[in-house]
Amino acid sequence: MFDLFSGLDAWVAISLVLALLFVLTFEFINGFHDTANAVATVIYTKAMPPHMAVVLSGCFNFLGVLLGGVGVAYAIVHLLPVELLINVDTGRGLVMVFALLSAAIAWNLGTWYFGIPASSSHTLIGSILGVGLTNALLTDIPLGEGVNWQKAVDIALSLVFSPLAGFAVAALMLLALRWWMPRSKMHETPSERRARREGRGKKRPRFWNRLVLVVSAMGMSFVHGSNDGQKGIGLIMLVLIGIVPTKFVLDLNSTTYQIERTRDAALYLNQFYQRNHAPLRDYLALGKNNGTELPKHFRCDPQLTEPTIATLLGALEGVTDYKAMDAERRIQIRRYLLCLDDTAKKVGRLENLPAREQADLNKLRKDLTATTEYAPFWVILAVALALGLGTMIGWKRVVLTVGEKIGRQGMTYAQGMCAQVTAVSAIGLANVFSLPVSTTHVLSSGVAGTMVANRSGLQSDTVRHILTAWVLTLPASMALSASIFWLGTLLFA
Repeated sequence: MFDLFSGLDAWVAISLVLALLFVLTFEFINGFHDTANAVATVIYTKAMPPHMAVVLSGCFNFLGVLLGGVGVAYAIVHLLPVELLINVDTGRGLVMVFALLSAAIAWNLGTWYFGIPASSSHTLIGSILGVGLTNALLTDIPLGEGVNWQKAVDIALSLVFSPLAGFAVAALMLLALRWWMPRSKMHETPSERRARREGRGKKRPRFWNRLVLVVSAMGMSFVHGSNDGQKGIGLIMLVLIGIVPTKFVLDLNSTTYQIERTRDAALYLNQFYQRNHAPLRDYLALGKNNGTELPKHFRCDPQLTEPTIATLLGALEGVTDYKAMDAERRIQIRRYLLCLDDTAKKVGRLENLPAREQADLNKLRKDLTATTEYAPFWVILAVALALGLGTMIGWKRVVLTVGEKIGRQGMTYAQGMCAQVTAVSAIGLANVFSLPVSTTHVLSSGVAGTMVANRSGLQSDTVRHILTAWVLTLPASMALSASIFWLGTLLFA
């Protein structure tokens, strides 16, 4: 880890440390917001003591980050257009990172202070969009190309529909439980439980209710780590690639086999395009660029696909270790790989390409990016620790909001189980498709769904605050990051 500071100017090293601290601070605050939701119901229903719950939640968050891969991490990174990702110099990279992180931290702290379970995911994505659009304005790039809009739409849909699905599924699950076991004590409110305890009732849920609550809470911590934790991983990789690109543009620990796999993917990609010459001829200018060298100021252009592949294959010829290559050559290889992947992604959406060929192209893309989409273990470890510590310190405000301030009555055991099981399922499914979702909104909407199904009613003030934060988070974080990025670019870049 510490060798990343070797050879850096003092101001770059200090900036790198500050940027990493900013990311870890964001993840620490994320623990206040989102990770606390993972233990909100299990603490409120007294299925586990608070300190035991948050410690176990931290452990399962760590495992989730450790085992979750990097799919969601790079879904966040690729919100930025490929042109910005391949051409970030140190100055602009610093401004970009500090702008989006400052905006995300400021909004998250404000909403946490008022106990509003706002979404760290919305905040981060809004900040990235603000930076991307502002960069387009400052560099005379069309706004349509300032952000990877296809990726933004995919993420927006997951963020919008996951809470709606959480509301409906949790409500249906509670109705099914009430139909199956209408007289079960798991449908009692806290006040009813306290009144019963004055007699001969139990303080804690029954064994099976408690087991479901505890297992689903730990499951939610795990999937939260594998989803939200990856956002921090993606941010740190943005920091490292933007500030010290020579050491992180490619995975320097790649084996000879992985490098050969990347080279083979480029070769097979060229064969794929030749095999589909008819539908792709005009879009990729196939056969028109043979022998053409890439322009001096390289940018991603589908019509430069053939010379890009040829140049990449030449650059990788005989390479068995990325560490043996000079820094500029590694940067160029990453640019070629990102551009080829970006073009392949666009080709995969063309209507005249058969479904079977689209599936083959997606497999090729995974091999093509195997040595560019990665994260060092120390990055994963740092993010996991930041999430866990944030959970242990700031959980009380969000637990109270989720347990008592969404519905007009307190949460029952049955409601806690339904909301948590629904949230685990929704977030786990999002992980499969590498889509970031909001733990906060999925769980809060699940709790709201159970309150409606239970006819408990909703507290209008809390619901209004949550909805207001939901609606305002994206534009507010966009405006904040855009303003900071614009000012920073004028002063430092």
